[in-house]
Amino acid sequence: MGYTREEIERKVKEENVKFIRLQFTDMLGTIKNVEIPLSQLEKALDNKMMFDGSSIEGFVRIEESDMYLYPDLDTFVVFPWTSEKGKVARFICDIYRPDGTPFEGCPRYNLKRNLKKMEELGFDAFNIGTEPEFFLFKLDEKGDPSLELNDHGGYFDLAPTDLGENCRRDIVLELEEMGFEIEASHHEVAPGQHEIDFKYSDALKHADDIQTFKLVVKTIARKHNLHATFMPKPLFGVNGSGMHTNMSLFKGSENAFYDPSGDLELSETAYQFIAGIVKHATSFTAVTNPTVNSYKRLVPGYEAPSYVAWSAANRSCLMRIPNSRGLSTRVEARSVDPAANPYMALSVLLAAGLDGVANKLTPPPAVDRNIYVMTKEERDEVGIKDLPSSLIDALQELKQDEVIVEALGEHLFEHYIEAKEIEWDMFRTSVHPWEREQYLTTF
Repeated sequence: MGYTREEIERKVKEENVKFIRLQFTDMLGTIKNVEIPLSQLEKALDNKMMFDGSSIEGFVRIEESDMYLYPDLDTFVVFPWTSEKGKVARFICDIYRPDGTPFEGCPRYNLKRNLKKMEELGFDAFNIGTEPEFFLFKLDEKGDPSLELNDHGGYFDLAPTDLGENCRRDIVLELEEMGFEIEASHHEVAPGQHEIDFKYSDALKHADDIQTFKLVVKTIARKHNLHATFMPKPLFGVNGSGMHTNMSLFKGSENAFYDPSGDLELSETAYQFIAGIVKHATSFTAVTNPTVNSYKRLVPGYEAPSYVAWSAANRSCLMRIPNSRGLSTRVEARSVDPAANPYMALSVLLAAGLDGVANKLTPPPAVDRNIYVMTKEERDEVGIKDLPSSLIDALQELKQDEVIVEALGEHLFEHYIEAKEIEWDMFRTSVHPWEREQYLTTF
């Protein structure tokens, strides 16, 4: 929904908005915001709101800290759960330098940069539909998250087994009031795990929507005395949380992945895009699966892909082609998890696919067998590569891939590698409860 400045000023009065949040996302995917009183709205709409960028992860050094927030008027929304005495509205912002140039360390700007490359190749839209999963845990008496699940439901279960149903329903109602078109909501495979699917949209809007979705889920869960987490693998022995990402390229109103006369009714462009994803999968994993914990999910046996392959039906593959055709023709990346920064994740996925299209790459043959039961020798025979098994392995792969490095840009790439190597080193040198359980009394 597009808004003019005048429409925003009118809506603010009608809705009794008293505060405005100028929201942006840092390199690690964390939502940041500067809250201003309504009296500062004009200044914000004139792109004159400044903040200290040196205090934000992956931004700038202290001697070049002044940054400006440029609100995107299309992202204006009033938070429905805020007080009737004075509501809070928000804009999602791009970050600019004082000289009026876009800040290259802004993940949202970086996605826009990659979308321009897509347009140069003759495409008009990169459409995305995601399926973000999350867990609900009870809060303890201090209001802190516990590890106690609020239900023991399973896939598509109903109440009373699915005790998260009321919370999930309230989340859906809030999202719909904010303009989301919800397609489905249901209990996922693991106890306490849930999924809410919203309508596909172009990549920039969808990345914005993912961030808004996370904020709403966490806010409404807390009203139910629950903690919502998008951590990829909070519990051992059950499925982790993924964020399956459905992708398609459009030329005007035509889906460039659809060809009724093609094999599987897929176009040459679709096969080239698949080839690019397969080629770069081990390299972009450091971005689409960004935490130490992400790699506890990418293991055989829990429905998350561990191997680089594609198929029209096989859910053990990293890439799947859902059955829908026509405008709904798409490819689904199943490895992505919801801890990923959506702007950066979509940037690297797009760059990988476009590399396949630009260089007319041919994908390897589809793998229709259950890869989990194949031996290493059988996988090697058909050219199936393993995904990185740890964050440090994924970072090494990322460093060696010029296409993915360029998709991030120099600033984001350098700061991201630095932050993630520190994260790995902190994990590597920590002593974990498992080690004490295994060794404290043995030695």
